[in-house]
Amino acid sequence: MLEDEGVTCLITDAQWFSTQSVADELRLPRIVHRTSSVSSFLLFAAFPVIRDMGYFRQFSDEEMKSEAPVKGLEPLKIKDLPKFLTSEPEGACKLLVLMVQGTRKARATIWNSFKELEELELATLNKEFPNQHFLIGPFHKYFHATSSSILAQDQTSISWLDRHPHNSVLYVSFGSVANIEESEFLEIAWGLANSKQPFLWVVRPGSVKGSEWLETLPDGFLERIVEGRGYIVKWAPQQEVLAHPSTGGFWTHNGWNSTLESICEGVPMICSPSFGDQPPNARYVSDVWKIGMVLENGFEREEIEGAIKRVMVDKEGTEMKSRIMKLKGKVDKCLKKDGSSYSSLEDLVDYILSFKR
Repeated sequence: MLEDEGVTCLITDAQWFSTQSVADELRLPRIVHRTSSVSSFLLFAAFPVIRDMGYFRQFSDEEMKSEAPVKGLEPLKIKDLPKFLTSEPEGACKLLVLMVQGTRKARATIWNSFKELEELELATLNKEFPNQHFLIGPFHKYFHATSSSILAQDQTSISWLDRHPHNSVLYVSFGSVANIEESEFLEIAWGLANSKQPFLWVVRPGSVKGSEWLETLPDGFLERIVEGRGYIVKWAPQQEVLAHPSTGGFWTHNGWNSTLESICEGVPMICSPSFGDQPPNARYVSDVWKIGMVLENGFEREEIEGAIKRVMVDKEGTEMKSRIMKLKGKVDKCLKKDGSSYSSLEDLVDYILSFKR
């Protein structure tokens, strides 16, 4: 197969670290494909040190909510350390260590990020992982908006947005995986209602524990509180929603794709991360790039109401909007000819072609 089809390298996701041995056996260079941020990867790379410091073994659930910084990984806090959807976090840690080791052994890594967003992190990466790095993101800008959706998108979201003023609507979506408790769902509902701000709310069927969809909302809630001001759908065309001029804020779980999509459209964020790389992504949004804020105490209606007003109405939100619009401009520039991601993609092609010479 290698001779007939001219296979010159192996490109695999970072999580498939076992493919490094396949590449070695076939005497092929392996290039790692990494879909998340450089900053979260550097956190994962530090896991052995974090583990030795006792963060996973010794801290109680309450202590893991601490605002104290993680020594050597500022601005991250103890509460930002990744949580795993498993009963054996130590096992998940080992898998991440293997992923990092596999990335270190690879010849190069492709990143879903862009240089201007993570310049300092890229400098650290180059020091600690001296192989080739190609930041060619954001990936989603290369594809049609509907091509990667895993659920049916409700296009009525767009016609509903059309009826609202510019930058007036808060878009709420917590992704395709995370689930919430019924009590949290009710706090979200009342926080949205009490904010008096128009909102488009994605409630994925089955995402509220013990509920099929909206059954746990109080009787008459939709009619009394949100009629005309709020709109609830099962799934939305997210990229189109974020690009819509009426969308002024995004309440998100901070998966890396959602975070990048919000940056690309210049929409400030309210952050409610859940697990994996979401907490460190959210911390960078709030404390490093300063283009959003984290709901630090989970889902409490008063804090939700206050956060919505801060992002959508107050001067603080205007400043976030200004900063994220500057990042949006950098995204637009990096994807054009001679931009950083455009040039990095050209370099990647040349790098792959060099294996045939």
